[in-house]
Amino acid sequence: MKRLIIFIMAIIALFVIYAMIQLHPSVTMPVIMVLLLGLAVYDYTQRKHTIMRNFPVIGRMRFLMELVRPEIRQYFIASSQEERPFNREIRSVVYQRAKKALDTQPFGTQHDMTRPGYLYAKHSLCPTEFREEDLRVWVGGPQCAKPYHASRLNISALSYGALSQNAILALNKGAKLGNFYHNTGEGGISPFHLANGGDLVWQLGTAMFGCRTYEGRFDPQAFVEKASLDAVKMIEIKLSQGAKPSHGGILPGRKITPEISAIRGVPMGQDCISPPTNPEFDTPVGLLEFVARLRELSGGKPVGFKLAIGVRSEFLSICKAMLTTGILPDYICVDSSEGGTGAAPLEFSDYLGEPFPDALMFVHNALVGIGLRDVIRVIASGKVATGFDLVTNFAIGADMCNSGRGMMFALGCIQALQCNKNTCPTGVTTNNPRLMRGLVVQDKYQRVANFQQATLASFKELAGAMGIKETRDLTPWHIFKRDDDEVGRSFAEMYPCLSPNALLGEDVPDAFARDWLLASATQFRGVSL
Repeated sequence: MKRLIIFIMAIIALFVIYAMIQLHPSVTMPVIMVLLLGLAVYDYTQRKHTIMRNFPVIGRMRFLMELVRPEIRQYFIASSQEERPFNREIRSVVYQRAKKALDTQPFGTQHDMTRPGYLYAKHSLCPTEFREEDLRVWVGGPQCAKPYHASRLNISALSYGALSQNAILALNKGAKLGNFYHNTGEGGISPFHLANGGDLVWQLGTAMFGCRTYEGRFDPQAFVEKASLDAVKMIEIKLSQGAKPSHGGILPGRKITPEISAIRGVPMGQDCISPPTNPEFDTPVGLLEFVARLRELSGGKPVGFKLAIGVRSEFLSICKAMLTTGILPDYICVDSSEGGTGAAPLEFSDYLGEPFPDALMFVHNALVGIGLRDVIRVIASGKVATGFDLVTNFAIGADMCNSGRGMMFALGCIQALQCNKNTCPTGVTTNNPRLMRGLVVQDKYQRVANFQQATLASFKELAGAMGIKETRDLTPWHIFKRDDDEVGRSFAEMYPCLSPNALLGEDVPDAFARDWLLASATQFRGVSL
């Protein structure tokens, strides 16, 4: 927003100067020349900017053009498939479905269907009607007293503070209208998460916001108070996230308002540190014991954990701990290294963690390999915006999907890439009252529900065209990817698919053998070979 204001002011200034020259040239020109000379002297003598020092006045054009470069590229240069992380085509279909507008396209695809990496599915000559009741799934294993009947598509972890008050209100009201859940993110349960009665998944990050002691440790009494709320349907322990895996954070004391202090349970005026690891456990067994403790304290509600896949033996260590302790999470949410709504250091977003589908297929196969896949739900959380995204994720191992940025597009996000600056022009990721007022809750909540329902409807149509009646019938054999030789190969051909209990015998498949041998239930780092 700031850069647009500066650009507009520069354009207006040019018109004003032009008008003044036309009306009073004998007065205006000398004034302008004196001002430009003064600016040139300043630029020539200053020491901060080389371009301005070497090219006084003229060099300032470089900074002016750089200010509006993202907008110029987005609106005038980039094609519908070019932009990242979401291209214009995907954003447009979300906007259209959120508004219940026409979402078809004329004259055929604009994609190069022969390029390496192109994903597609194959239709059937015997299309079916997908079962409506299969658009929901029960979450809660044999150790859960209060299972939850969840939608197949829900709102991903989006914290108040990262998102504006109006954005949280609209998301939660949309979740209530559409009967799907809203993950709170690690920022805690705010009054805005509770205002409209939508189902919540309460996420606990490493800072334990909302149930922490003064020292930042877990507070059982505070946890019980919030976990007992009717709106809280499930509990999620965040181990890591795709945007910045194994990276902590800091909330400066100057940014802690009385409201945030109350919501997160942090003192006023002091920096609040979110450590990279959880202070309540440091072993796989410890993680599962914490899962069991939260399940008991919450009265038997489903408890799971979220992570991005990095060192594979560490996840397999958790699998071994499940076998050793007999304690099972009710679900596992798999994030991808494609990142998410959280602002993160460039190197973390670009180079750490496994991307989809590698991470999701690995978790699914690991659970199959230890014989526990049927009792643990798997949630996919990575760039979910279309019905085909749902088809793909369900085919390679997910039971449900969470969408974060897709839901933000439904709120009106334009991918301005200013989430970390408190200058979001659409009022989604800013707490600036002037910008936030543009997001009208009574309009946007309906769009959130529309988008969720339309995406599920798209999934149903695609699955039916593929001859699929139930989600469990989708397999890696249904999704294909072009390789460098322009040959389409199914994911089943490209990735190893384990058979049930394959990791429990002596003949462990080669793709898992080394990591399984390294894995240890008593430590995340694994044993030495």
